[in-house]
Amino acid sequence: MNPVFHTPLSRRTALRGLGVTLGLPLLEAMLPRTLHAAPSTYRPLARSGAKPVPRAIFCYVSNGVNIMDWVPEAKGKGYALSPTLQTLKDHKEHFSVLSGLGHPRCAGGHSGGDTWLTGADLLSVPGKDYTNSISIDQLIAEKVGMNTRFPSIEIGDESGTGTATHSHTLAFDRNGTPLPAENSPQRLFERLFVADDADSREATLKRYAEKRSILDEVLGEARALEKKLGQEDKTKLAEYLAAVRETELRVQRQVAWVDVPKPQIESSGLQLNSKPGDAHDRPMWLDVMLELCYLAFATDTTRVITFEWAREAGGYGVGGENHHELSHHGGDPGTLKKLAEVDRGYLERLARFMDFLKNTDEEGRPMLDHTMLVYGSGMNSGTNGDHSPKNLPLLVAGGSACGLKHGQHIAHDPDKHPPLSNVLLTVAQKMGVETGEFADSSGEFSELV
Repeated sequence: MNPVFHTPLSRRTALRGLGVTLGLPLLEAMLPRTLHAAPSTYRPLARSGAKPVPRAIFCYVSNGVNIMDWVPEAKGKGYALSPTLQTLKDHKEHFSVLSGLGHPRCAGGHSGGDTWLTGADLLSVPGKDYTNSISIDQLIAEKVGMNTRFPSIEIGDESGTGTATHSHTLAFDRNGTPLPAENSPQRLFERLFVADDADSREATLKRYAEKRSILDEVLGEARALEKKLGQEDKTKLAEYLAAVRETELRVQRQVAWVDVPKPQIESSGLQLNSKPGDAHDRPMWLDVMLELCYLAFATDTTRVITFEWAREAGGYGVGGENHHELSHHGGDPGTLKKLAEVDRGYLERLARFMDFLKNTDEEGRPMLDHTMLVYGSGMNSGTNGDHSPKNLPLLVAGGSACGLKHGQHIAHDPDKHPPLSNVLLTVAQKMGVETGEFADSSGEFSELV
């Protein structure tokens, strides 16, 4: 059902009697929000409308986790789930816990979201205080994006791109430029499933014509400029032109799909008015965004999604808790207990999403078998609240039809481990990307395949 709204009580409301007026404190009734924070009533489809194809979704939680309650004690196939991971007990055979991994080139801290899918050293270029590189989702999108209306979808709890080291998105193009995220369920639903009217169609074609003209002019000037440059500058110009050509391809793709009808999806049951920054709405917002991810996969509208559940140095827990403050726990038992509650709340949302994929048939197999989920954080809050890029919390789920093996805890020494980029490379390879390297990878993460 749709969310139920009420008219908020005026903050100027006062109690009056016997000639005396008393102002009231700020009450919940004065806040404009939904009346009932009931769980989503949306249910999965019996069958997917898409053909079985590899898909990947990357789900990011900020500020790390209570790592002591997260990492299982035993490793291998016979391991017992940790207290936090018990939340996923119904899916134990469909995911793997990866511990000890990290990004050796990354500084950690609040830049974790910027580097989680790039593995980049943000200070690698002398004279610059920030230089990112392509994220794994965009490498995948370059390979499979031409098959779908949207090469990739970017979601976050704050819209746009944010700022360097406090990004609102996980996705970066070949120039390391952030791709803006969407945080409104309503806008995302309309973008994916609401048919464009005639005016929208004409506007799209007009935008293409204008961009086409600009790109032609830029490329013409670039060819003239190239003759005057040294070899190093020619290399930089070539990288820039590659990004320009990618922009051109994106625009062309928009035009190619302008007359292709969008999938018809009913909005009933989708709580599209949920707000990510409203503590009351937060669980519903996470659920509806994951429902839209599920529907985007089930209609083959895209095959690659990045979803930043909360940005670094901010963010809310599922119940609106100040997740960032909790991550600076200082080893305090009470704070760690609250942090673990946030971790479990997030995993409940992940478990529900996996239920959707598991319970939807796709030509004789669950959608989960063709959908790879990477879930984790680019920060480890450690034993004292330090923000380390080592021993990052990480789960990989689904994708058995793509060749991934699960039901195991793959443990590595945090000081001696393969780079996390090996995991990202492996997912890309299973998505059909023919490459043997990504960022600082040393090869395939063989324990997953």
